[in-house]
Amino acid sequence: MRFSDVIGHAELKEHLIDEINRDKVSHAQLFLGKPGHGTLPMALAFVQYLFCENKQKKDSCGECPSCRKVGKLQHPDFHFSFPTVQAMTKISNGALSEWREQIEVEPYFNLNTWIKKIDPKERKPIIGKDESQEIIKKLALRSFEGGYKVMLIWMAEEMNSTCANKLLKIIEEPPDNTLFLLVSESHETMLQTILSRTQKVHVPRVNLDDLSVYLRSDKGQARSSADSISARADGNVIEALELMGNHLEHDENRDLFIQLMRVCYKKNVLEMIEWAESIAGHSREYQKVFLKYALHMFRQSMLRNYMDDTLTNVSNEEGAFLVKFSQFISGNNILDFMKTFDDAHYHIDRNANPKILFTHLCFQVMRYIHHA
Repeated sequence: MRFSDVIGHAELKEHLIDEINRDKVSHAQLFLGKPGHGTLPMALAFVQYLFCENKQKKDSCGECPSCRKVGKLQHPDFHFSFPTVQAMTKISNGALSEWREQIEVEPYFNLNTWIKKIDPKERKPIIGKDESQEIIKKLALRSFEGGYKVMLIWMAEEMNSTCANKLLKIIEEPPDNTLFLLVSESHETMLQTILSRTQKVHVPRVNLDDLSVYLRSDKGQARSSADSISARADGNVIEALELMGNHLEHDENRDLFIQLMRVCYKKNVLEMIEWAESIAGHSREYQKVFLKYALHMFRQSMLRNYMDDTLTNVSNEEGAFLVKFSQFISGNNILDFMKTFDDAHYHIDRNANPKILFTHLCFQVMRYIHHA
């Protein structure tokens, strides 16, 4: 992947290119930001430029043997580590073909997409102790082509403590010409000792103009549609693609949200518990996506109530629902709704019991919806 394939971030690209050209590359870097901001594509473009045999002023050449190998994710000195479902394979090599296929089809993807890609049962993947041993073994080998060896660890926050502790020494003192590129959405659950050994590369949201240009030029969207999608996605490419594609998952979230609000409004405890059990059966990533969708719907309700309705970014079906639902969202309860769903997202991300969490959330919604 070339830098030109990464959406936006012109200044960050210049910084990374300058770092390589001045031979000031840190041995361990943490690309930090949401997957939809382009953390993985940026890391891939960085590696391709690093290996390029005919570097251009602003990008890799894309044509030399090294560029072609990195582009196909088949360079012998470029290694990958990513979360896997332990019941299927304990090391990344066991899912390497799926990894290459996913990046070829769409390099902007998150953990939820990856889970669906590798496991029909949608079990939670991790980077475990067996993977740490595999990483150490790979990096102990000499470079095949006599230059850098690079280990890219995607979703590094999914390393369990055993894996992270085993990698501390090699990250701090790697073999000669060995680079670690960690890609992470959140550093909060990572070991502080890992964080202290890395140079942070913050990848912010994509500039809305850059995202709109991408949607128009690459996805064939009209300018008005591209601008609207970019604003609603808030600079997140993955969310923009989901909004543009009107994915089935988006419809599922809408139906799930409407069902939750209705059973809570009716104070039907039995149906509330059934709703909580239903969503608790989904993967944690699915649950997090739903909670973010709910926060979006609360914000749209407030926009509809207090500002021009044309400012809302909703589908026709959502708009029809908000006509009546928005009257139940006001200054009296919006902060409670936002905090409750924000907190739920936080705790789901930290492995809270989903059945207990969503049951509690139902009762909270039941209280708030009757205090508009």
